[in-house]
Amino acid sequence: MLEFGSRGSRNVFFGVAPQKGLCVTAAGTVVHGKLEGGKRVVKGMRSFEEIPHTGRNGWLNLLKFWRENRFQQLHKHMERTFNTLGPIYREKLGTLSSVNIMLPSDVSELFKSEGLHPRRMTLQPWATHREIRNHSKGIFLKNGEEWRADRLQLNKEVMMSAAVKRFLPLLDEVAKDFCRMLQTRMEKEGRGEEGKCVLTIDPSPDLFRFALEASCHVLYGERIGLFSSSPSLESQKFIWAVERMLTTTPPLLYLPPRLLLRMGAPLWTQHATAWDHIFSHAEARIQRGYQRLSTSLGRASPTGTAGGHYTGVLGQLMEKGQLSLDLIKANITELMAGGVDTTAVPLQFALFELGRNPEVQESVRQQVRASWAQAGGDPQKALQGAPLLKGTIKEVLRLYPVGITVQRYPVRDIVLQNYHIPAGTLVQACIYPMGRSEKVFEDPLHFDPSRWSREEGQRAEAAGFRSLAFGFGARQCVGRRIAENEMQLLLMHILLSFHLSVPSSEDLNTTVTLILQPETPPRITFSKL
Repeated sequence: MLEFGSRGSRNVFFGVAPQKGLCVTAAGTVVHGKLEGGKRVVKGMRSFEEIPHTGRNGWLNLLKFWRENRFQQLHKHMERTFNTLGPIYREKLGTLSSVNIMLPSDVSELFKSEGLHPRRMTLQPWATHREIRNHSKGIFLKNGEEWRADRLQLNKEVMMSAAVKRFLPLLDEVAKDFCRMLQTRMEKEGRGEEGKCVLTIDPSPDLFRFALEASCHVLYGERIGLFSSSPSLESQKFIWAVERMLTTTPPLLYLPPRLLLRMGAPLWTQHATAWDHIFSHAEARIQRGYQRLSTSLGRASPTGTAGGHYTGVLGQLMEKGQLSLDLIKANITELMAGGVDTTAVPLQFALFELGRNPEVQESVRQQVRASWAQAGGDPQKALQGAPLLKGTIKEVLRLYPVGITVQRYPVRDIVLQNYHIPAGTLVQACIYPMGRSEKVFEDPLHFDPSRWSREEGQRAEAAGFRSLAFGFGARQCVGRRIAENEMQLLLMHILLSFHLSVPSSEDLNTTVTLILQPETPPRITFSKL
């Protein structure tokens, strides 16, 4: 899915258009078009100013957001606004202006114009923290050629199939240990009749520990012991810091961070303190990893192992020496900070949906059992033989996307819904409203992992833009392969060991920090099979 300008003719993707010809609009209508003064003119095209909007005064809009607590319900606000204004609208909040879209055909048009160095919205609070603390920036905060050079190096260790094959056994080991821990807890705390043991819990604390344990195992090549009876206070503080960082980010997106810094605003202080905890934790892990690796690199093999042991992403990057130590630290820290909530929270939603859809759960379990039996203990083969497992993750992320938008700044003028969008405009593909729209999905509120297997045969251009939880193309989530396999493997082992049900099948209320999550974590009942 990594595509660096190879998706079609270069004149379409990088803005080199003939002086006269045909222009295909987002709606798929072919109309005569030409270039006048460097701008594409389409017959009947409407101006940027004519795009429906939520109010022209960004500061009044921001004040309304604060008063009505809309930051926490931004996904619902977007959904309501699309229902009111149609499939495209403009919004200005404080210093931030954007065009919001939700139809796959428009998203397809947007990504055609992303260029060789795709750019998404910079999280300025994060960037400001790096600048005032003199930390290097990882690829999440970079753009242009510098971003591309670093990204290509990271792709080799976290995205390519050879890398996945190396770290998959590590994720599988942690997933198995999670189920063993759950089994032990069930024997101690569970209740049962006729020898059947049942445990009803809020699994979210355990899922957060699982996500941190799994990501650290891949990043550093070693376990950190979060499944012990007394997990380290250090790791618990890290999880707290990530949650605090995510919670304080959204309000800071619409205000100048350096002004808040000069004012000593509590919101900025909380945000910066959370990042300081994250960097401190990551620095300690990286230093331990570096010391360990420095004694074993002499025994390193060409396949990225030292003394026959996989050294993790950190070890791989250090061995190859293509990135400076500061850049390695920056990117490992970002991967660590971005790899906890973003997998633990979707797993909460997955357990809930499987629990309240027993027929779906049984279908996935039967496929998993058959695939596991044939795989001979090979986790990669087991996952390949269970497409419903992958469909389950895609379906969870359709209904509950981690990030509710994917953003791009088009490198050329484009036309969306017959409106002119100038190059350099922030355009947001709003994937929460898309995932729940009847215009995009049949029976959108029905949880149906099999829909993705049925849709694989579709050839329509826009069909590939209905699942965007990890982004798209060269700038998609760099931790995608880790996250996808981590979630699938845990669900696989849970379904092999336990039956899931829920005390309440009522829809979950959701809220947005920087990511979408349940207002109250769902309780799940685990029954031993």
